[in-house]
Amino acid sequence: MGAKCNALLNGKYSPDIEDVKAVALPILRHRLVRNFKAEAEGISVEQIVKELL
Repeated sequence: MGAKCNALLNGKYSPDIEDVKAVALPILRHRLVRNFKAEAEGISVEQIVKELL
């Protein structure tokens, strides 16, 4: 839904991968929980999302 809204705000009728990338970090930032190993290694949620994209 976020990608669709982003596409509409940018004058496009359907979302593409750039719209998904534009909204992925703000949407997923609060939904991901790091495990102990990630916390111990200092890996941030932002790094995880960027690696997934």
